[in-house]
Amino acid sequence: MNAEAAKRQFLEYIEIERGRAVKTIENYDRYLTRYFARMKIGRIADITEESVREFRLWLNRQPGARANGVPSGMKRRTQNYYLVALRAFLKFLRKRGVDCISPERIELAKVPERSLDLITPAELGRLLRAADGSDLRSLRDKAILELFFSTGLRVSELCALNSDLNLSRDEFSVRGKGEKVRVVFLSPAAKNAVIAYLKARKDMEEALFVSVPRGSKSPTRLSPRLIELMIKKYAAKAGITKKVTPHVLRHSFATDLLSNGADIRSVQQLLGHASINTTQIYTHVTDTHLREVHKKYHSRTQH
Repeated sequence: MNAEAAKRQFLEYIEIERGRAVKTIENYDRYLTRYFARMKIGRIADITEESVREFRLWLNRQPGARANGVPSGMKRRTQNYYLVALRAFLKFLRKRGVDCISPERIELAKVPERSLDLITPAELGRLLRAADGSDLRSLRDKAILELFFSTGLRVSELCALNSDLNLSRDEFSVRGKGEKVRVVFLSPAAKNAVIAYLKARKDMEEALFVSVPRGSKSPTRLSPRLIELMIKKYAAKAGITKKVTPHVLRHSFATDLLSNGADIRSVQQLLGHASINTTQIYTHVTDTHLREVHKKYHSRTQH
């Protein structure tokens, strides 16, 4: 069977039947294309354990990002993206009855546990207060910051929101990764900030968050990049030296819930994680509490 034709069928399958995001499809296409080109894969029969092993060695020797000015190899996490795409492709082929190597034969490289970029509650408070003006731009930015912390939205999800949001209730539905719909909830502070911003707007644009253009230009929907730059500006204003991004606010949302007693399954649903394993990275916030419980109640520590 022709490998290129099979890849095309696979990409159509994950787009139409699995509802994967366009970005995911583009990435899978790029990873598989690179493997096919490097290992001269023309037919499915050319995909062998030996070719995968050689490709992994080649990936491991590719240059990655420079760390403190020193060149380093491609990160194992990045290498795994290629392997995940290839395993998904092989699973698709097996499902279609195509004879190929077992996807289980491809093991992912071990990677260190993810470390979270977090800001302290005090820093978060300063950040949320940083957009303190009464002009339209400040009201918009205040609404964005409050909404991020209230809902844990991804930046792409926030950018996709429209101004017809029903604010009569303290919740709304959002379409996330893989076209999955989930409910998120508004805190009073977030709700009031969004209402104040909408009252100040004079345009008729569909998007909830739009640019504030100078002159006669029409406002346009904010992009993730513009929101990232906006948050960076307010972090500097709040005196926060760490890197602060929309995802850091998502982390703060999750850790705040867990540290106040929320169970991890509920946090998984609120974040829109497909797998509980993704949410597990936040469980470290309970470590301090567990340590105190152990210290207080374990008999061997009371002497």
